[in-house]
Amino acid sequence: MKKSVFLGALTVAGLVAGAASAATLDDVKAKGELACGVSTGLVGFAAPDANGNWAGFDVAICRAVAAAVLGDSNAVKFVPTTGKTRFTALASGEIDMLARNTTWTFSRDVDLKFTFVGVNYYDGQGFMVPKELGVSSAKDLDGATICIQTGTTTELNLADYFRSNGMSYEPVPIETNAESQQNYLAGACDVYTTDASGLAATRATFENPGDHVLLPEIISKEPLGPLVRHGDDQWGDIVRWTLNALISAEELGVTSANLAEMQKGTNNPEINRLLGTEGDLGGMLGLDKDWAARVIAVSGNYGEIFESNIGESTAIGLARGLNAQWKNGGLIYSPPFR
Repeated sequence: MKKSVFLGALTVAGLVAGAASAATLDDVKAKGELACGVSTGLVGFAAPDANGNWAGFDVAICRAVAAAVLGDSNAVKFVPTTGKTRFTALASGEIDMLARNTTWTFSRDVDLKFTFVGVNYYDGQGFMVPKELGVSSAKDLDGATICIQTGTTTELNLADYFRSNGMSYEPVPIETNAESQQNYLAGACDVYTTDASGLAATRATFENPGDHVLLPEIISKEPLGPLVRHGDDQWGDIVRWTLNALISAEELGVTSANLAEMQKGTNNPEINRLLGTEGDLGGMLGLDKDWAARVIAVSGNYGEIFESNIGESTAIGLARGLNAQWKNGGLIYSPPFR
């Protein structure tokens, strides 16, 4: 299992060496479109509707970057990628950025030569089982068959957890979340494991969500966030500070509802710098002064995006938890706009 993951890593690392990664901003402008890698479909995070229109928590980051760079949040080509294909797509230049519930790890950052621009969701790996199994802890899963997506940190975490607890399991390897769901509901595996947010999103689509239980154990750290290729610092800065603009907007109280009023100028210098009414931070990125205002106008600030796509009022029902602002006991935090 580990062998296949790391062989894949070596292959992608080779592609990176041959891929031209500089001047992505110019390329995106020339195309008039941002190619953004997303999942093959995870409700709440990235999924197309019946008309093929993509929406979700990760999709909002793609649209925000397009708004910043192209002035049009709809100028995005969404490229569905699996756990196996996502890194090849980014390394080869097929996509300009990846926003696909992807965990920031040492090897992905250093060996695969990608730049993670920040964390938009702090997560951890969990387990889902049918309620009828009567299982209340992951420690009760010795000998279980487990559906698991290949080419992911989930594979390695699972092996580590079962080994350290002296348990065995039978993996049922799958490629996509849809395939996982089908296998799990058909009884091809006893357990489905992935990021806890993904489990909640998947369970929300079931006909009878209450028939399935998320076990209490979280067995890993999964800092999820958008990433770009090494070698193009300007593009990395644009994607990084687009995410930071959404986070800072929430902290500073800039919302979709009051954005227009705030753009007239405020008594808070940082809000003014963020919205371009004071100074020219946009110019440092190669963008105009209104870039961040356009970012916020797409779907609101970070908190608005969270609540409308995956928050407690949605079917997915995720609490902010670690993804609350730092002032509210969470880990969400942006460097200053100054």
